[in-house]
Amino acid sequence: MCIVCTHTIHRAKHHFGWSRDFEPALVAKAGETIHFECLDSSGGQLGKGATVEMLGTLDFGKINPVTGPVYVEGAKPGDALKVTIRRFVPSGVGWTANIPGFGLLADQFKEPALHMWNYDPISMAPALYGPGGRVPLKPFAGTIGVAPAEPGVHSIVPPRRVGGNLDIRDLTSGVTLYLPVEVDGALFSIGDTHAAQGDGEVCGTAIESQMEAEATIELVKDARLKSPRFTTTGPVTRHLDGAGYEVTTGIGPDLMTGAREALMRMIDLLGEEHDMSAVDAYLLCSVCGDLRISEIVDAPNWVVSFYFPRIVFA
Repeated sequence: MCIVCTHTIHRAKHHFGWSRDFEPALVAKAGETIHFECLDSSGGQLGKGATVEMLGTLDFGKINPVTGPVYVEGAKPGDALKVTIRRFVPSGVGWTANIPGFGLLADQFKEPALHMWNYDPISMAPALYGPGGRVPLKPFAGTIGVAPAEPGVHSIVPPRRVGGNLDIRDLTSGVTLYLPVEVDGALFSIGDTHAAQGDGEVCGTAIESQMEAEATIELVKDARLKSPRFTTTGPVTRHLDGAGYEVTTGIGPDLMTGAREALMRMIDLLGEEHDMSAVDAYLLCSVCGDLRISEIVDAPNWVVSFYFPRIVFA
């Protein structure tokens, strides 16, 4: 129970896509704290006991529901919404999938795959993966944003200048996020909660997990923000850093190709060192490995690195 929350929005009050014309689920004053009940990114289609066969019958029209929207009184175009994320209340159940046609290596992984996760929602101890893997957890909201100014309903899948499906794993408890306001009331929504994710979410899914979230929403008048920005209160990878990293690289004139090559080499390395299948390594990289641009100035070649935390197998 949230002691300081002014309002609660239940998970039935969700929507798909973004629109300036959506009816608000709530009208709130700036400075109020709201408790959001969020669905997982499948909209409840892949709950406890889900099987890989269910990936073939997913209704993609119900993917990535977000709870809201919240009409914030006094919010006008040109302002910024200041969103301080207070905490997450995890469910203890999650899933990671390879969905054919989706992901950084979709051309190589054409068959569906599904891993179901069970974790302790109180201790948030690392979640087991296979015979020896333990993935550190860090809950966050993958999709968080406000309505764009353009008319119509806009897809929930791509991120936008007003936020949306950002999938930034550091948007966790304690973080303050600033979002550009483009419509009266801002129309803020949040969802797509994850128990863990690597930077890049390379297979297209993280540990997708239904949760509840609490956030305080304030206004910064006439901020003229061009795109989202956020402030953290401390280090962001401490949960992964303890045993160091294995790192592979992709080097060449194209960053996307470099990212793919760095990931492919990590998948190969995990297979060699931990006797993992390629698809199992792919899913694991998506929930805890990080893609980084290591060098982007020494033309004609750039360096992309893939960092895999050794603590997973420590």
